[in-house]
Amino acid sequence: MNGVSFDLQRGSAVGIVGESGCGKSTVALALMQLLTRSAEISGGSVSLSGRELLSLNANEMRHVRGRDIALVFQDPMTALNPVLTIGQHLRETLSLHEGLSGKAAHARSVELLKLVGIAAPESRLAAYPHQLSGGMRQRVMIALAVSGKPKLLIADEPTTALDVTIQAQILQLLSRLRDELDMSIILVSHDLGVVANLADRVLVMYGGAVVEDGTAEQVLLEPKHPYTKALIAARPEIDSDRGTALCAIPGAAGRLTEQPSSCSFEPRCAVRMEVCSARLPKLAWDGAHGAACWHVAGASGEGQVP
Repeated sequence: MNGVSFDLQRGSAVGIVGESGCGKSTVALALMQLLTRSAEISGGSVSLSGRELLSLNANEMRHVRGRDIALVFQDPMTALNPVLTIGQHLRETLSLHEGLSGKAAHARSVELLKLVGIAAPESRLAAYPHQLSGGMRQRVMIALAVSGKPKLLIADEPTTALDVTIQAQILQLLSRLRDELDMSIILVSHDLGVVANLADRVLVMYGGAVVEDGTAEQVLLEPKHPYTKALIAARPEIDSDRGTALCAIPGAAGRLTEQPSSCSFEPRCAVRMEVCSARLPKLAWDGAHGAACWHVAGASGEGQVP
């Protein structure tokens, strides 16, 4: 990762988009301090309600997870333990974060399943994950995540492997919970449509860096960066003529093993210039809308972060 920086207000939602391998999930895991041993945070700051999280030790951070920050993992089909019932999942989580047990944990478990829209919650507590549909499993994952009443919910590809109808229901659920629980959401997705439905602000990532940052309307309707424009153009249109070829971004994303000294998107960019392969552009801001591209005025660094 290189210079990923953003803030998030209480009750708002930020979407992080980009193709696979751009660093979206790595940002989410870094915020939770759940990176693999081969990765490390070499600098920077993660502040939650004025508390610096990077200065916390492992035990202190364990108490932050679930209570202050919660994560909905990417694949609802495999994220739950197949040998535990839904009730056991919930009771274990409630015992850890809320200190509940017995009847209190049972009552809270039923309440959580109702909160996420699962019908007949009493009977679902005795079910195993394989007995639930993909959409219901994702609802259970969300129930587990919000059980500790977190200030921030990170949803990493929450609609993966779900059909379009269920995707819409999950997004509606997240939007409702954000309002009811007054929590903030970071939505990680490769799907621009998913982000457009929930996020107030959108960060577009490529090559481990943010290449565009703005409100959802600015980024999705008035994109500035060639990569953002290419992503939007690559979306299939439902009213396109039969046989119309899909737009594709040529080439493949580079490896993230070294810090770039020039624009990471340059080898694939249709409007690249000589300077693109020689110098690394910085986010240039026009009000609250920024893009890291040499075609945007201020990319040399004169632009100021709002």
